[in-house]
Amino acid sequence: MTAATALAAPESPSAEPAAAPPARKRRFPLLRSGKALTGAVVFGCFVLLAVIGPWIAPEDPSKTGGPVLQSPSAQHLLGTTQSGQDILSQILVGARTSMLVGLVAATFATALGVLIGVTAGYAGGWTDDILSMLTNIFLVIPALPLTIVLTGYLHGGGWFPIAVVISVTGWAFGARLLRAQTLSLRNRDYIKAARAIGERPWRIVTVELVPNLGAIIVSGFLFTFIFAILTETGLSFLGLGSLSTWSWGVTLYWAQNSSAFTTGAWWWYVPPGLCIALVGASLSLINFGADELMNPRLASAEKKRRARRTPQPSPTAQEAGA
Repeated sequence: MTAATALAAPESPSAEPAAAPPARKRRFPLLRSGKALTGAVVFGCFVLLAVIGPWIAPEDPSKTGGPVLQSPSAQHLLGTTQSGQDILSQILVGARTSMLVGLVAATFATALGVLIGVTAGYAGGWTDDILSMLTNIFLVIPALPLTIVLTGYLHGGGWFPIAVVISVTGWAFGARLLRAQTLSLRNRDYIKAARAIGERPWRIVTVELVPNLGAIIVSGFLFTFIFAILTETGLSFLGLGSLSTWSWGVTLYWAQNSSAFTTGAWWWYVPPGLCIALVGASLSLINFGADELMNPRLASAEKKRRARRTPQPSPTAQEAGA
């Protein structure tokens, strides 16, 4: 074969560079964020504790008769109380109550906020006036004193009434934000187009509006979750909660009632406080990841940061010669 023939001959298919395989999309895009992944792992550990905690507790948390005010040891990993109760058992059993209070209160409060806020923002008119007035009333009333008054009538009713009271007093702020965002979205072109083709209002709200409010709804749910745990802890710490059921707040109540803060029994109050702090931190990290996923501006900024951190491939010898 001559040099001219070799130059004129087309390149063989094998000489063509192989096409890069398409990038696989992750199944859970939220976990692409390191913050969200860390928060999800920590929060998942506490969810697991809430599920299996009462089964793996070494002792009955109410059992007395053990060594009094013993510091952490091999026999009692988190020490004992003034009555000889095992603190690790109280933490494990109380995890279920505290997490259930957060879950129930956050679910009810978020549902109320979405129902009232989106309805007021989309309907407008007198419906908006009445629902906005109701929201403003709950915003003006101090939440903690109202919660204390309501739980005073439900003393000894268990954790569920406390969760319902917290949700009733904690939905207004989220409803206010959702109403404002709905007022901004209801005049968008795609909403007008849906109304023009005769879509029913309930379908416009559920299919067009609510998905675009996802970031606010998720943020409100996570905020209400930790707010409910903190409120239940505060009520129990003041002796206004359900002392018949173990929770992290009840453990703190008995710690301060027995002067653990002044006697130096740190193993009595540090573990429940640390658990509450870790749950709050994990939910905050998940919220940051959700914002980066659902907010286009934050998502584009995160892509640019990743692109700057990713090392660029060095040019090959052929490209350098070209």
